[in-house]
Amino acid sequence: MNLLRKPGAIVVAALALAVLPAAAEAHDGDHPFANCTEAYENGYADIPEGDEHYGTHLDRDGDGIGCDQPPAGFEPAPDDAEQAGTADRSGTDLAETGGDDTTPYFAIAGMSVMLAGAGALVVANRRRGMQ
Repeated sequence: MNLLRKPGAIVVAALALAVLPAAAEAHDGDHPFANCTEAYENGYADIPEGDEHYGTHLDRDGDGIGCDQPPAGFEPAPDDAEQAGTADRSGTDLAETGGDDTTPYFAIAGMSVMLAGAGALVVANRRRGMQ
């Protein structure tokens, strides 16, 4: 069976390529960090046992405090929502979803794949009509 002759297969392939995740997933706070580097990048250190961000994999010495050796220059996350709204966001106009300067290029690539799939369907239908 030649899958390139099946318009449905082409459409499914185009859609699959268009919806591949292009940006990192933001940390939503309802699970432990993957590692201490991720915790430090999000402004968390000295995470006590019982906290929603705590995980035993973050507590190497087993003292009940995870990520207790922050790097030099570590800046903790703001404590309340009012302070969180005043964070410096200069130089970015994107929502905090992990998008960056390459996001528009991924969107253009996805659209190109969709257009190529549509073009292939048109060509396949025309060839079928000629035979």
